[in-house]
Amino acid sequence: MMNEPMDLPADGSIDAVPQATLRRLGILAEDIAGLLEARHREAFAVLGMHPFGGGLVIRTFQPGATAVEVLDAHTGAPITTLECVHNAGLFAGRLEQIKNFPYRLRVAADGVSRIIEEPYRFPPVLTPFDLHLVGEGKHLELYERLGSHLVTVQGVAGTAFAVWAPNARSVSVIGDFNNWDGRRHPMRNRGPSGVWEIFLPGVGAGARYKYELKGPHGELLPLKADPWAQQMELRPATASIVAAAMQRPPEGDWTERRKVANDRTSPISIYEVHLGSWMRVPEQGNRFLTWAELGDRLVPYARDMGFTHLQLMPVSEFPFDGSWGYQPIGLFAPTARFGAPEGFAAFVARCHAEGLALLIDWVPGHFPTDEHGLARFDGTHLYEHADPRAGYHQDWNTLIYNYGRNEVANFLTANALYWLSVYGVDGLRVDAVASMLYLDYSRKSGEWIPNQFGGNENLEATAFIKRLNETVYGRRPGITMVAEESTAWSGVSRPTFTGGLGFGYKWNMGWMNDTLRYFSHDPVHRRFHHHDLTFGLIYAYSENFILPLSHDEVVHGKGSLLGRMPGDRWQRFANLRAYYGFMWAHPGKKLLFMGGEFAQDREWDYRNSLDWHLLESSPHRGVQALVRDLNALYRKTPALHALDCDPAGFQWIELNDADNSVLSFVRLGPEGTNPVLIACNFTPVVRGMYRLGVPRAGLWREVLNTDDTRYGGSGVVARGSAVADERHWHGRSHSLSITLPPLATVMLEWTPSA
Repeated sequence: MMNEPMDLPADGSIDAVPQATLRRLGILAEDIAGLLEARHREAFAVLGMHPFGGGLVIRTFQPGATAVEVLDAHTGAPITTLECVHNAGLFAGRLEQIKNFPYRLRVAADGVSRIIEEPYRFPPVLTPFDLHLVGEGKHLELYERLGSHLVTVQGVAGTAFAVWAPNARSVSVIGDFNNWDGRRHPMRNRGPSGVWEIFLPGVGAGARYKYELKGPHGELLPLKADPWAQQMELRPATASIVAAAMQRPPEGDWTERRKVANDRTSPISIYEVHLGSWMRVPEQGNRFLTWAELGDRLVPYARDMGFTHLQLMPVSEFPFDGSWGYQPIGLFAPTARFGAPEGFAAFVARCHAEGLALLIDWVPGHFPTDEHGLARFDGTHLYEHADPRAGYHQDWNTLIYNYGRNEVANFLTANALYWLSVYGVDGLRVDAVASMLYLDYSRKSGEWIPNQFGGNENLEATAFIKRLNETVYGRRPGITMVAEESTAWSGVSRPTFTGGLGFGYKWNMGWMNDTLRYFSHDPVHRRFHHHDLTFGLIYAYSENFILPLSHDEVVHGKGSLLGRMPGDRWQRFANLRAYYGFMWAHPGKKLLFMGGEFAQDREWDYRNSLDWHLLESSPHRGVQALVRDLNALYRKTPALHALDCDPAGFQWIELNDADNSVLSFVRLGPEGTNPVLIACNFTPVVRGMYRLGVPRAGLWREVLNTDDTRYGGSGVVARGSAVADERHWHGRSHSLSITLPPLATVMLEWTPSA
């Protein structure tokens, strides 16, 4: 049947719409008001096709339209013309038939007629089982359900949008496709789950969007980016983007190699990188490299330098460059600074093709207060604690996740699995774990709330971390989780079934602080600080440690590593080389921040490229050559890596020669491998005929000397090789005598060839 258009009041007031019209079309005045003001909580109950009065009624909201016609979706034949109920764009019409059918709309507006799909004729995309898991906070692949996803429903291609906002009065998706008008596409309320969803036909990859929410009291909230968006705009723009569909990386060969790469008995040498300042293109406005360019330049460089792992500072989208990524808003979106998500996927694949494992920094400890982010997302403290004593970081002006809320814990756990599964990264370095573990972190008395037992441990965060590690290790065998944890919390890298937190490794911040403090002293004073170097061995095996010389050591006025070394120019380089030799010989996996491998001589600046021109200078090339050789020796020598986390792999030779600032020890590998003797002289004085006890008779061959002329050293040779005789020394039945070069670390490997 055809519906005749009705006469409308000139002022467009709802009250002026005849009640008879409302009754005939089965619509209430408050429904019209809710739709026109974008606050209707159940828009799907009004719009679309519904049984009514023994037939069907079709209602649609098309602002700006002058006429709307219903067409059969299969044949294109006209079915009926809808009458205009309200001149803001609400159209409706009745049909006598009683069986639902698929339809399209022909909408005339601004003199143009176009045929569109009506979103309100399509069923929900999310299943009751999905919603059940969301409500319980147990949907570990929720990134496949919430957010925006390209789907086909009833043969029609489009995008499904879904967001968790349980306390919102109403939610609309707005974007390029609807003139950012919150009245056009109010979402379906999925009840107790707190999820709102809608399928928008015709919306494809690349579409920009946000959510318009009305809070619990009907108040309009700041427009929100999608917490689950897998792509976002480049700052300063803040919209989410419908991402193109991506294939997960193939499993198989690399999965097995990942298990080996992250094993405690394997060599792990990590090159930490801030992608925005590793290298830029100054001749093109100092622009960032793209993901493809990074794959072509960074990956081969790290491989050729002998590193086993790349670690990227946060790649999740973040609004402020100066946060270096540690205040993310798009937790599921690789930052647009370097290109589209598929570019990041190709970068990960390039790392694996070149034999590099990839770790990324992950930030579950806090999030920024930017109004388009998670803060008061649905008008309530949804993701964060309401009480600032529990939910606000004073140091960083950020908000703390409410780990005790199942849905929030699920959000974070699913995000960890997303990077490990969808992109196939090999592990996560978890930022600022100490800030999560302690309720009084960086707080004065009275500024924090004790736990139920009166203590300062964050029991909810601790439980979350344990469940997180159990989950990701269980679902992604071979990955590793690394904790940046700066306190004496016990068992950070021990299994949860023994009471630990379940991480694979922990950064050894104590070792880093002690050793940097030692090397900052003039050699003449080092004898008074000798045990800054030996103290770390007291606890070296209490955790699975990584020795980190990270970005935090070359910012905020600390200067560069080279700049922290004392003495004239030659001594500064020699000190740094000796330090690196000591670090690579010391028990624990290795991490070096970019620029350290060639002795960058100024403090790191996130806004500019590293000073690659320094490699035109021989001392800088020498440090780079040393790091390359250290990595090669570390990787090929089981004694230097296989028992990094096992006390059976280390023996002191002499730890008390403070007067000469000399340290010596032996690294041991599994049975059948050759031990390595390490001797360090941290003064500029050559020490000839220095006798050292050794665990075996025979030939000890020099395999590395940081004073080698190839590295910029003075060329004092320890002896090239030395044969241990039967003279008792240092409590051992055999000993040898070598020359200790100035400000140098020397390594000698026992060989059975003597």
